[in-house]
Amino acid sequence: MDKIANPAPGFQRNPDKIITIEPYVGTVTVRAGDAVIASSTKAKVLTEAPYAAAFYIPFADIDFTKLSSTQHSTHCPYKGDASYWSVPAAGEAGQNAMWAYERPFDEMTEIRDHGAFYASKVTIEATPD
Repeated sequence: MDKIANPAPGFQRNPDKIITIEPYVGTVTVRAGDAVIASSTKAKVLTEAPYAAAFYIPFADIDFTKLSSTQHSTHCPYKGDASYWSVPAAGEAGQNAMWAYERPFDEMTEIRDHGAFYASKVTIEATPD
């Protein structure tokens, strides 16, 4: 078995914690008003109780010209350090609307190069195939 180079301290402390990441079969579209910020058929659904499921969209399917990076960051003992982007078109409501784990812990490498959005800050539409 390969040695994990950057293990999540959260899983070391709480090995029974369950976080699932599954492909979403369909299209996920993120909008701010009429502007499409992201649209993907390759999104992943991350489920972690007690939080609502989150869609993680590949960076390649996100229009970063409609985002601006911020200095805000948070830390998750299971996923790592999150960076944030705002959606200027959404005004104040769009502050820190998207987050991403650019260097996630080893257990969460599936979400590297993917961004997730707060449903309270933008419109997220998931259309199953």
